[in-house]
Amino acid sequence: MPTPAFPVELSKYYDVRETIGSGGFAKVKLAVHRTSGEKVAIKMMNKEALGHDLPRVQRELEAMKDLCHQHICQLYHVIETDENIYMVLEYAQGGELFDYIVAKDRLKEDEARGFFRQIISAVAYIHEKGYAHRDLKPENLLLDEEQNIKLIDFGLVAKPEGGMTEQLETCCGSPAYAAPELISGLPYFGNEVDLWSMGVLLYALVCGFLPFDDDNTYKLYRLIQKGEYEIPSWLSQGTVAILGQLLQVSPRKRAKIQDLVNHDWVMKGYAAPVKWQTKIKVYKPEMDVIKELAAYYEVSTERMAKRILEWKYDHATATYFLLRKKKSQGERPQL
Repeated sequence: MPTPAFPVELSKYYDVRETIGSGGFAKVKLAVHRTSGEKVAIKMMNKEALGHDLPRVQRELEAMKDLCHQHICQLYHVIETDENIYMVLEYAQGGELFDYIVAKDRLKEDEARGFFRQIISAVAYIHEKGYAHRDLKPENLLLDEEQNIKLIDFGLVAKPEGGMTEQLETCCGSPAYAAPELISGLPYFGNEVDLWSMGVLLYALVCGFLPFDDDNTYKLYRLIQKGEYEIPSWLSQGTVAILGQLLQVSPRKRAKIQDLVNHDWVMKGYAAPVKWQTKIKVYKPEMDVIKELAAYYEVSTERMAKRILEWKYDHATATYFLLRKKKSQGERPQL
């Protein structure tokens, strides 16, 4: 019988288990997709509790339906009732990058570089699609079972109508990761504030603490506006250099995402620049997965392919993505 606490559509397709996260107006629960047996995360939000934040959640949903990338947490299924919104998402069992850093105190440069390349890949992709994330921090980066980065929480995402050449004005994000121009109340470009946050992120990876930190928000903002930070003795010259290019108070002097793709520090130990393009072919579904779905739903492969290409983010979409994930892990995409 469906669990009374959840709508029939949710209980029909998912075995909802324990709470694995919460914050703001959302609760995240672990669940199992009944059809495939795969684990998923379900973000649950009450519309009344969201209040004025409801349009923000709608923007988050629009962005996540538009973004499909190997280093972005995949949206599978959206269930909406009069009271609640349920977002069924890719489950990343490795937890937050934040906890990973804390457990190790700090990361060696080679390991930090591997993570940072994946962060560059995700951010370059969302910028190319016309979005600014505006809340890049280790708590919003998860690790999957193979320690691959998965970017989450698009709650502060912006997609300016004029693209990245149009300035934004909303002061938002986490204070310690916020760019100087943003906290100064000046109009800013979304991609430039993301690059500053990436500098803070990289610093946290290789140092184990933040470049700008103070319990007093006013003092914290003064530190950020000055752009002065400690340079620990263990950092290599190359690391100091790339941090200096990212943590530039002047946005005009700050490194661009295109600079990072083949930056000397980013390239060290790698034969090729960062590949930021998506590996997920959203316009060409994988036919072995489609055939399995067609057999399950008892429809033709042509009809099933057409249904998937509508990207309704319903149970069929979720099952397609989860079977595709099985296939990518070397398993047969079988129901």
